[in-house]
Amino acid sequence: MLQRRVALVLATAVAFATLAGTTHAASPVFDVNRDFYPYYPSLIKWDKSTLDFTPPSVCQGCHEKQYKEWTGSVHQLAFQDPVYQGELNKAVKAVGHEISRQCEGCHSPAGVVTGEIKGPGNAGLSEMALAGVSCDICHSVSGTTHWQTPSHEPENGSFILAPGAETKDGPRFVKRGPFTPGAECGGGFHDCVESPLHLQADLCASCHQVYHYDAHFPLEATYLEWKHGPYAQRGILCQDCHMVETQAFLKAADQFAKPQRGEYRHFFNGANYLLSYLAAGAARKAGNQEQAESSMKQYAMAVDRLKSAASVEIIPNYHKGELTELQVRVKNLRAGHNLPTSLTNVRQMWLEIVAKDEAGRTILNSGQAGPDGSLPANARLFNSDGIGEDFHFAVDPWVVTSFSRHDTIPPRGYKDVHYGVPPLKGVKKLNVEVKLRYRQADQKLAEALLKAVPKDIDLKKTYGLTAVPPLPVVDMAVQKVAITPRQPGR
Repeated sequence: MLQRRVALVLATAVAFATLAGTTHAASPVFDVNRDFYPYYPSLIKWDKSTLDFTPPSVCQGCHEKQYKEWTGSVHQLAFQDPVYQGELNKAVKAVGHEISRQCEGCHSPAGVVTGEIKGPGNAGLSEMALAGVSCDICHSVSGTTHWQTPSHEPENGSFILAPGAETKDGPRFVKRGPFTPGAECGGGFHDCVESPLHLQADLCASCHQVYHYDAHFPLEATYLEWKHGPYAQRGILCQDCHMVETQAFLKAADQFAKPQRGEYRHFFNGANYLLSYLAAGAARKAGNQEQAESSMKQYAMAVDRLKSAASVEIIPNYHKGELTELQVRVKNLRAGHNLPTSLTNVRQMWLEIVAKDEAGRTILNSGQAGPDGSLPANARLFNSDGIGEDFHFAVDPWVVTSFSRHDTIPPRGYKDVHYGVPPLKGVKKLNVEVKLRYRQADQKLAEALLKAVPKDIDLKKTYGLTAVPPLPVVDMAVQKVAITPRQPGR
């Protein structure tokens, strides 16, 4: 009898263990349908027809204005970007080319689906592959698969490309746009289709939500930052800020006023001023002064956006009539997403503060960069710290599977930083200057990435770089105040 009971208990335990194991195996949190996503971990889908993609030089024939705006933009340079190529080269060496398709799928969608891109570097690639996010990519998007992704959110290029269609009259190019097409649209070369998707932020979401290739952790969550904030609630889209010039952007950000149809441009301008700066150098090196000036215009627009995005406020705090603390409030005034956004464990936005007495003696300082560009340990940063599966600090995107610290500022939100003030005996006035500073990456990290570019990219020949220069730092906001050490009225 005892043996039968033991056998029954053991059999029941085995049955439950088997059931639990089966359930776990059949229902992972992030289920991947590799038949549905044949280019995984890129989540692009391609409705292939007998027609190929159209290079931007062909589009230029009828769309000269849009072509000039796009040329030199971050979309045009997405695959050629030397910083990206350095990161891609490191990724391929670390985890292999199959995994790196996650990056390539958004930096050169056509190059991925056609199989032309087989690794880092620009050598031997067609115009279409090198063109990154070109005219035909955005205007061939026929839909998204945001709900079907492993995270059930937009991620890693979850859009559908359909550059052509088979019709009863034979294959036809099909291009999609946000407005009702006129009778002459396409000029006989392609059909025109009105696309409601092109009037939605979902069009941008696919590539501005970057998730870890396996853990599906959001390394970049720009779209969700926007969607969970006030700009989405008031119908101000990505296009309303990033496809217009500075004045239209300010109006959209301040008044929640959508731009007029004629105000939209194909600059796709954001905070990536470093790429525009490098592109201007490459154009000058190639003797193309017109393109160099256009790239510097993009650079200036990016810097203007950064300088209008935030503000700082200095608030003195007193205890028993004596100044004991400086409170600095950093406000996200005009970014429709968090500040900073994108790859937040690489971006650097920080406070620099200096407080001096009336004789010019330094009483308090924090956040001053060293001669080598490094920031001190006491610098107050607004960004993220990445960690890998072992919960140790990590910076490489293929390693980071979560954040140990995520300290960015939401749209129309603020964060306070408190600095203790030492006793100020004999001091009559404290002169305080605070700067909110930004650069796209740590100096040493940028140096490592540019040194890692594939061999076919010659930084000296293309960009005129013999060494990695100090990364440009933008002062997003500056505030100066004079504060009395004793509370007024006390």
